[in-house]
Amino acid sequence: MVKQMTYKDAGVDIDAGNRSVELIKDSVKATYRPEVLGDLGGFGGLFALEAVTKYEEPVLVSGTDGVGTKLRLAFMLDKHDTIGQDAVAMCVNDILVQGAEPLFFLDYLAVGQLDPEQVAAVVKGVANACKESGCALIGGETAEMAGFYAQGEYDIAGFAVGVVERKKLITAEKVREGDVLLGLPSSGVHSNGYSLVRKIVFEHKGFKGNEYIEELGKTIGEELLTPTRLYPRPVLPLLREFDLHGLVHITGGGFYENIPRALPEGLAVEIDAEAWQMPPIFRLLQEWGNVDWHEMYRTFNMGIGMVLLVAADEAEAVQSKLAAQGETCYGLGKVVKGKHDVTIRGGVFRG
Repeated sequence: MVKQMTYKDAGVDIDAGNRSVELIKDSVKATYRPEVLGDLGGFGGLFALEAVTKYEEPVLVSGTDGVGTKLRLAFMLDKHDTIGQDAVAMCVNDILVQGAEPLFFLDYLAVGQLDPEQVAAVVKGVANACKESGCALIGGETAEMAGFYAQGEYDIAGFAVGVVERKKLITAEKVREGDVLLGLPSSGVHSNGYSLVRKIVFEHKGFKGNEYIEELGKTIGEELLTPTRLYPRPVLPLLREFDLHGLVHITGGGFYENIPRALPEGLAVEIDAEAWQMPPIFRLLQEWGNVDWHEMYRTFNMGIGMVLLVAADEAEAVQSKLAAQGETCYGLGKVVKGKHDVTIRGGVFRG
């Protein structure tokens, strides 16, 4: 006689899923804005359109992204409370560069075997990042996919929606020759280039993640798991007060691939590599892996996570506004006539 089988026998534990929901419920509710309708557990997240009624011609801006191979570090070090911020940041920072205020976020978490405490740690990171960014976490999905992921492993992705007034939508059309580039610091490597990071740090150097690095003042694992910085809080007030010509989220592709996305044809940028102090982790990665400097600036953010392109006569006022918020801001360079490219000079750069 065949044994009576259950879903749990196949590797899917519904009770563990219910416990996960209970563990994250308070964190999720803490992100709710007044426009959120309904409660956790519905088939769809509900968000009233009251948020867009203050706009004459509202344009919705959406973005989706994941965390990539940075997840491998979370698995190695069994630390899962920061990776959720990475998922949120990659999405809200991207829609921010169009001038959009983030409204709501949804996440997708896929696991091999559901561990309620691990799921709660990841989603609490998502919720905390949503709260800091001013957007509501109105829904998500935790998929238990038995046999698909190794024990203790998972994948996470997110989806954000924001809104911007049509006439304030940021496009390359506003950028002019003579505009100034201002840079906001990153919190470290963020969430890009980790395939190269892992090859250098764990394959070539043979580190395990718990090695204390004097130059960093922490272990290499702690440094590399520092979550991606969230930029809505410092940038949204600037969007309300100034006519920013462009914004660039320095993600995969570094300076060379991302900055040209904000430029019209016929213009280029010149950047002074001595304008900011490169965080030690980037110099270490370059030395440990013998990576060409051009490759470094094409792969990593090099300590600058968000670039603002502003009119020269507004640059000082923008910097003052940021300083009043306690924000560090660097003058990186300027927009010049050119072939839609980026030139970096000074410092250690030899590309």
